[in-house]
Amino acid sequence: MYPGAYLSTTPDKPALVMAMSGFTQTFAELDAAANRVSRLLRASGVQPGDHVAVCMENHDRYFEVIWGCHYAGAVYTACSSRLTSHELSYIINDCAAKVFITSKYIADQATEIVADTPGVQVRLMLDGTVPAYESYEDAVADLAGTPLGEVRIAGTDMLYSSGTTGKPKGVAKIFPNEPLEGTAGAVSPLLTMLFGVTSDSVYLSPAPFYHAAPLRFCMSAHALGCTVVAMEHFDAEQYLAMVEFHHATVSQVVPTMFVRMLKLPAHTRTKYDVSSLECVIHAAAPCPIPVKRQMIEWFGPIIHEYYAGTEGNGFVYCNSDMWLAHQGTVGTPIGCTVHIVGDSGDEMPAYESGTIYFEGGASFEYHNDAEKTASSRHPMGWSTLGDVGYLDADNFLYLTDRKAYMIISGGVNIYPQEAENVLVTHPKVIDVAVFGVPNDDFGEEVKAVVHPVDMPADATAARSLELELIAFCKSELADVKCPRSVDFRTELPRHPTGKLYKRLLKDEYWKDAGRSI
Repeated sequence: MYPGAYLSTTPDKPALVMAMSGFTQTFAELDAAANRVSRLLRASGVQPGDHVAVCMENHDRYFEVIWGCHYAGAVYTACSSRLTSHELSYIINDCAAKVFITSKYIADQATEIVADTPGVQVRLMLDGTVPAYESYEDAVADLAGTPLGEVRIAGTDMLYSSGTTGKPKGVAKIFPNEPLEGTAGAVSPLLTMLFGVTSDSVYLSPAPFYHAAPLRFCMSAHALGCTVVAMEHFDAEQYLAMVEFHHATVSQVVPTMFVRMLKLPAHTRTKYDVSSLECVIHAAAPCPIPVKRQMIEWFGPIIHEYYAGTEGNGFVYCNSDMWLAHQGTVGTPIGCTVHIVGDSGDEMPAYESGTIYFEGGASFEYHNDAEKTASSRHPMGWSTLGDVGYLDADNFLYLTDRKAYMIISGGVNIYPQEAENVLVTHPKVIDVAVFGVPNDDFGEEVKAVVHPVDMPADATAARSLELELIAFCKSELADVKCPRSVDFRTELPRHPTGKLYKRLLKDEYWKDAGRSI
């Protein structure tokens, strides 16, 4: 389904409501705007299977652009609005985009990439223009808001990995070449069968549109006839206010959002009515056990979790009851088989950690990177996202960490996620990253970088808080897993989707030591 499928039933129903600006777009308005975009793309030479790149903030008109690409049969790459010019150029060139659509919000990067992206034939900008860009508003103003006069082929996304451990790579799949009218939303079956979403649901999205889960879930909500309430950016208290004001019934968040909500003062948390929520989904990163337990106590047993990737090669799921019976799990496989593989390439027994491989999920390749594609495969044909974990006796999966983040100190393998999960529950901690830094004797030692509730006033206060946090960690974990030192920052380089750019922090410490990682 697609927004235009609701013209005969609920044309005036809001398809999109922006939380801060109040901008509202009905299904009829969204469909007409998407039709205009599809006509513009076709006139610009974009045929089904051709690539279009989009880079904008959570903009009022974001989904008309994306749905327009979808209506035109384009392969659309949604790029992070936080990318540097170099990173943005790399993705645009790598996906071979014929058209690039952006907004004045990233005018500086848009200007800088012109010379480096010669393959782009049409450049459009919303909210104003800079040299080399046409006005999006002017380009679509006089186009008909009716469908293309042809059998429409549904477009699809080709999204890029976040690049937390290296250059981002496009997740490429065979172009489906299927009619628009008969194509379901990317995750519509999940929304209906697992999460109980119907056309009467109100879906609250607090995350960046360009990320895989928000993009696909919002579009699938539209495909099901739901109203999407979208936040321009996440704010813990405003999120609760939006639940109450819009009577949101379903939402998807990441664990860091849970943490931010739990860190709100008690009187703030309790003044909002969140009883309309029927389903809150979380993914993207492991959730510390105490955090999830508190969220279930607060919101009720409506918390659902899944573990999957942009690659779509597997899906693991649990609801609140399943999680309470297997605390710490990310769920059990659905429609696939999970294999835990040790360094030898052999499968590991229950409760033994190894690389997580999926069997039976969708096939994928990393665009223009045969080496990375090959490295993600097991000789049996299974594929991995690079995460480490184990299965229990009931086939429930537990994430240990990403293999790339493992610390080897004195020959001992340490997964920093354990210490992060402990430290983030400390009342004086807002956010934390744990990783390995150079040590002349042991090769690496454990370091924590913390975003505290209140920055220490001086060196003495910093040392006192450092010792307090180390002691707190050691009260929960073996000494070897705990940081030997703690540094403090006013903010950590965390992606709005919840993923931490740990690589950026590690680079600082290893470069300072005159060594490369």
